[in-house]
Amino acid sequence: MDDRATHTSKALRLALVALTIATALPAAAQTPARSTQNLPPFDAAAQSALTPAPSPIEWQYGAFIDVGRLFSSTSPSNHLFRNRGTTPRVDEWNVNMTAAYLKKAPSESSRAGVELTIQEGRDSEIFGFSATAPNIGGADWLLHLGPTNVSYLAPVGKGLTVQGGIFSSLIGYDGLYAKDNVTYTRPWTGDYTPYFMLGVNASSPVTARLTATGFFVNGYWHLAHANNVPSVGGQLAYKATDRVTVKETVLYGPHQSDTALRYWRLFSDSIVERKTGVVTAAFEYQIGTEGVATAGDPQALWMAAQAPVQWVVGGPWSIVARPEFAWDRDGRWIGAEQSVKAFTATVEYRRPLGRAQAIVKLEYRVDDSRGPGGGFFTEPDVRPGVPGLTRKQHLVGVGLIFTFDGTVRQ
Repeated sequence: MDDRATHTSKALRLALVALTIATALPAAAQTPARSTQNLPPFDAAAQSALTPAPSPIEWQYGAFIDVGRLFSSTSPSNHLFRNRGTTPRVDEWNVNMTAAYLKKAPSESSRAGVELTIQEGRDSEIFGFSATAPNIGGADWLLHLGPTNVSYLAPVGKGLTVQGGIFSSLIGYDGLYAKDNVTYTRPWTGDYTPYFMLGVNASSPVTARLTATGFFVNGYWHLAHANNVPSVGGQLAYKATDRVTVKETVLYGPHQSDTALRYWRLFSDSIVERKTGVVTAAFEYQIGTEGVATAGDPQALWMAAQAPVQWVVGGPWSIVARPEFAWDRDGRWIGAEQSVKAFTATVEYRRPLGRAQAIVKLEYRVDDSRGPGGGFFTEPDVRPGVPGLTRKQHLVGVGLIFTFDGTVRQ
């Protein structure tokens, strides 16, 4: 492991030690606003009955490590899963992600919130960058930050939560961390939409079933700097029934140096999820378009969809099937004109170990890429150091994940 990874690992160990020590500290005693020791017994009892006990303030902390390997049918000499930002390497063991976090959610009793996350691993190296725009200033250290932000719950309407900093993306069904997803490898809908956003968002429940969120972010990719104009967007999340949730998210803004309105990117992400006890089924559909500031002003188009289904077989065991497709007609998202069809099947085992949890994911996936810029790296090399290309790739993967989470109440 290189020096950067070594230094980060040391920081993670120190953070875990500090957090472990914190759990052993007794919760701070609550000091009443005024003493009642000189009041008559009946007055003290009456005051106690009339004054509700303050809600405890909860700090959550934790860490995890994710080690995995993808065995490929193509065996490329460069060990790369072409055009992928997560689980990017094949035929070798990698620490794909390790992270530690500390957070406090805002509440009515303590309206300020905070979230701090540090991360390191293969999955953190290129996921937030753009193939068509320069990097943001400080990107070399910002890539080591996961969700890191401050928030505030304002007493407005049914409660208005404002959050600023790096936060989990409002676009997409899958997250950056494999421990939170139904499969080990991410879908194409995940790797070509943002996992994190950098900016400000505000959300509020409109009704008991509908929540609205608006946001301003620095751009489509949080570690890229295409221009100085922010992107804007919004999300409606509707709980249609106790089992069905529908989300619609729209992002609008420029992702090129030319910020004329005709070149702004318009992106829509639609998700429907249904949970019925042991089965969770979802469908996600994305469509994005933008005018390209080049000769002829062509209109670029992206479409992608996935339909994962998870079945908890029993106890710690579950199985997942996920068909998907992605079409980058003009190469503005993947970087090359192509269409991809893929299928993933996963067997997952989760075993609680006190505050910790061990997760094992065994996975098979096949990807078929067509088009002028399609294909996956394969052997033999067409010339030294340059792998050939093939339209189909089979992968058998294993992910070994260990998590630790805890709570401190004050």
